[in-house]
Amino acid sequence: MESHGSGLRRVLLLSFCVAGIWAAYIYQGVLQETLSTKKFGEDGKRFEHLAFLNLAQNVICLVWSYIMIKLWSNGGSGGAPWWTYWSAGITNTIGPAMGIEALKYISYPAQVLAKSSKMIPVMLMGSFVYGIRYTLPEYLCTFLVAGGVSMFALLKTSSKTISKLANPNAPLGYGLCFLNLAFDGFTNATQDSITARYPKTNAWDIMLGMNLWGTIYNMVYMFGLPHGSGFEAIQFCKQHPEAAWDILMYCLCGAVGQNFIFLTISRFGSLANTTITTTRKFVSIVVSSVLSGNPLSPKQWGCVSMVFGGLSYQIYLKWRKLQRMQKKKKT
Repeated sequence: MESHGSGLRRVLLLSFCVAGIWAAYIYQGVLQETLSTKKFGEDGKRFEHLAFLNLAQNVICLVWSYIMIKLWSNGGSGGAPWWTYWSAGITNTIGPAMGIEALKYISYPAQVLAKSSKMIPVMLMGSFVYGIRYTLPEYLCTFLVAGGVSMFALLKTSSKTISKLANPNAPLGYGLCFLNLAFDGFTNATQDSITARYPKTNAWDIMLGMNLWGTIYNMVYMFGLPHGSGFEAIQFCKQHPEAAWDILMYCLCGAVGQNFIFLTISRFGSLANTTITTTRKFVSIVVSSVLSGNPLSPKQWGCVSMVFGGLSYQIYLKWRKLQRMQKKKKT
């Protein structure tokens, strides 16, 4: 009876995590698309300062992680010092900025699809730099994802979707997305090396360190350099309070979403988190197509299915590998 009760609690907790991640990041995607395409106010001005979203996100997440550490940390955790994140902070500032900037040139569904192909640069680096040999099913996953993204990029985008973009330019938009993935790869590798050197580092320590440096770098970029547009972004928000509210909600969604991701990984593991976030991306594309008026042709939906078919197969392969490892431990 007790095991039945604990099983039910796990199911309810998992459902809570799924609902939290989906709600936070799907709504954040809607807001991101709104801020990149909407014309605000009677003057019909666009919010051109998309890099400002990263600064605002850094500030909110910095404050959020500091509060969480004060509330939940038992003090003196022995985690990594704040200065160790300086190099990861650079790539974590440049990468997301490129990803958001891409929305000026390609549609939100195209951006989500391009950023879902993270395995491609990972496998290329593994094969050519580190000499890692991958299995045939792993190459099949990569082929499905790469093929789906490539065909989606080559297919004609609807005139309605193009009309909403600030500066339609598909090669530049996809190029920025893939550079974003490359910088993300370096960021993840650096974070892994930090946690290996400082094993007591928890998720909140990482969130605090990364966002501290992100805030510093973005403040310099937005307000310290001659071409910085920080003051113009603030002025735009003063003139268009609706945009300011969307930015605040965008940042809060990111912070709350991180909460649910940390909870999912700590209770159910990274594979469960990958499954939830992958399905969330697919739902985000559906929501964008239905609610935001980005119609996709049947061929484009075929490409989307190819990409998420490849990602789903990759999740299945990871699950099977995990099952084999657990069986070995038992024997």
